[in-house]
Formats: sequence, C-alpha cells, structure tokens
Amino acid sequence: MKLTKIAVTVGALMIGGSAIAEVSANIGATNNYIWRGVTQTDNDAAVSGGLDYAHDSGLYAGTWVSNVDYGGASAEVDFYGGFANELDSISYDIGAIYYYYPGRDSDADINFSEAYLNLGFGPFSAGVNWTFWKEQSGDTHDLYYTLGAGTDIAPTWGIGATLGYYDFDSGDNYTHGQIDITKEVGDFGSFTFTVSTVFDQDFDDDDSDVDKDPLFVVSWAKTFD
Repeated sequence: MKLTKIAVTVGALMIGGSAIAEVSANIGATNNYIWRGVTQTDNDAAVSGGLDYAHDSGLYAGTWVSNVDYGGASAEVDFYGGFANELDSISYDIGAIYYYYPGRDSDADINFSEAYLNLGFGPFSAGVNWTFWKEQSGDTHDLYYTLGAGTDIAPTWGIGATLGYYDFDSGDNYTHGQIDITKEVGDFGSFTFTVSTVFDQDFDDDDSDVDKDPLFVVSWAKTFD
C-alpha cells in the first residue's frame, strides 16, 4: 500500500507555497510487495497503479490497486482520503483508508479499515494507524506505530529508514525495520532498493509467525501529473 507516498506528495504540494489542485496517476512494479515488513505476494513480484486527487486546501482522495497472494485474493484495492497541511514547521496528515480484497476465499474475512495520523518535522516522521473496522468478527482495534527519518545524500539520491511496531488487539505483536535507498531518474520515474526485516515478534499461534529472514526488494515507480 502506497499511502506513505501519497502523504509525501500531498505535503509537497502544500509546503511549496504555490499549492494547486492536482490529479495524478501512478504505476509501479516490484519483485516483492512488502507491507509493514511482511510480503503480500508470497515473495513474488507485483504490479500496481493508482489515481489521486489533491486539492489546494489540503484535502485529498485516491485509490490504489496491486496484485497480492493473500487469503485467496489475487488483488488488493485501497480507497483513501484525508487532509494534509503544515502548522509552523510541523507537517501533518490525517485520514482513513479501506483495504478491499476481491476474490478472497469465502471464509477469509480480511477486508478492513483504518484511521491514520502522520506527523513530520524536518527529516523525521512519526505515525499511527488504528483499525476501527474489520470484516472478521472479534478483535478489531489493532494499532500500528511508525518512526522514520530520511534525507537526500546526492542530487538524485535519497535514503530513509523506518521502524514499525504492529500491536494487534488479540495480544500478538511484532516489530520490523526497513531501509530504502532511492534513485530518481527523471522522466523514467524512480528506483528504490529496500532491505526489510522482522526482528522481534510475539504470537500465541506459532502458525501466525512472520518470516524473520531479511527481504531484499527492488521497486520502480512513476507518477503522471
């Protein structure tokens, strides 16, 4: 799910001082779709695309789709909307997202919705996602926390690091870390090399354990304004 990139794009429109309403589209490809430290494609490749609208007031909305291999579903479709702006030197982004998995198994109730808040200060960021609805009955109020930092290391190169903690309402939890190195290639979009790993987890059910082996991912993305 590319929500982080959407937030950054909207924030750039606002912070630039000459914000305009904008409709954009995006496409991407990766050798492994990683979400919160866990593969969503059984370590196979994924192709994605989306459409976004950002208003000069800070309001935005969009949708994004990718192939997955999860719960019998072959696709993930996200619908999201929110408000992003800047207060003094702190940027903020608040909104909600719905994760929809068409074609899932009849007994796989895996659709869910989250509310989120992301904050940024200079090169640092922090965020929290709260699951307020699950198609699956039972525990619903999962929380996902992130801390991040990023900076340019050359005119077309950037590096970022993310630490995430997923706290499930059931009592299960895990922690993961990720490093991204990005290379902008002008009209050809950007390439990102990612190293992601889960280094701590606590699951009551051993079958729910996530893979702790490091994942190495190469991705390409391009936005069309």
